[in-house]
Amino acid sequence: MTTIQAIYIRGYEERHEPKPHTVFRIEIQASVRKWQMWRRYSEFADLHTELSKSTGMAPPAQLPPKNAMTMTMSRWRAASADLLEERRAGLELYLRAILSAKEGVWRDSFAFRDFLGVPVGKQQAGMDGSGSVQFTSSSWLDEHNDLQTRIRDIRADINKRDALGDRGDVSGSHQANVQAKKKLAGVLTSVGVLEEGLQSLGLSGMSEGELQRRRDMAARLRDDCEKLAKMVTVARLTSRGLGGSGERNPASDFDRAALLGNNTTVGFTRPSGRVFGVPQPKETEQTRPLDETGLVQLQQTQTEQQDALVAQLSSVLQRQKHLGLAINEEIQDQNRLLDDLTNEVDRVGGKLTSAKKQMNKLG
Repeated sequence: MTTIQAIYIRGYEERHEPKPHTVFRIEIQASVRKWQMWRRYSEFADLHTELSKSTGMAPPAQLPPKNAMTMTMSRWRAASADLLEERRAGLELYLRAILSAKEGVWRDSFAFRDFLGVPVGKQQAGMDGSGSVQFTSSSWLDEHNDLQTRIRDIRADINKRDALGDRGDVSGSHQANVQAKKKLAGVLTSVGVLEEGLQSLGLSGMSEGELQRRRDMAARLRDDCEKLAKMVTVARLTSRGLGGSGERNPASDFDRAALLGNNTTVGFTRPSGRVFGVPQPKETEQTRPLDETGLVQLQQTQTEQQDALVAQLSSVLQRQKHLGLAINEEIQDQNRLLDDLTNEVDRVGGKLTSAKKQMNKLG
């Protein structure tokens, strides 16, 4: 059974479907992982009632009062910040009191563990025997909503990157882009986990129609991630990414033709016969959106990349040269040893011949 080590309620947000309400973000820390759930106040009230009925005892703490919700909507919104913060703290104390109670009847009950999204009957926290994350029906939706929020944050970072790039703040634009990439990598991983979680929900008896609806929801998240992945990389060689104004003020057709040598445009007829020299440059997908400044910067970037490749190749060749010299020196040493051995063999052979002659004389 999963052991819960800590519970926090560190935030809340207002939602408008099916009607306006506030949900609180519950963060649960287990022994090997942590996750979060979104619950509204009425679900806390249902939990309190269910714990009292199932255990026969009232939980060790009371929920914060609900009388503030009887105010008119205008008065509630005016005082919402303080009231919601007070309610958040009270709900956190309520859950912690159940978790730390001397008697474990409340925290070990099915109602409490289902409220927190704890998988039932598994040895690993949130994992089944194959290592996939286990979701309840509600925790899957909470995770989906959280991913939507994180995707909105990534879009905000990309907009910030573009705004900083337009102002000429290259460093700030780069930092915003890096931050967006880091967040996107985490979201992609979570989307994969969300898709895998549908398998266990299908095995637990969820209807095929609901499964298909959630597959579509996960597919839309993945599509959003793929679009964001293009957005965080596409600005590298565009005029915005280079800090120029080529996108807003593109070069005219005449200037572009003159720059690229499009002789047909400037009134020069290309000879039909054999032409010496290199062919005229042509437009590519990479150069088409750039102005003169962008083309120069693109050429400089490519030249720097080529210089870096040449430097790497030079380093490799230098190491190969040293290795070849070392091998040559080793071969020369081996040849010297073989020559010495040959000389020793000849010398010993001569001595053996001389000794044999002397023995023949004595014999």
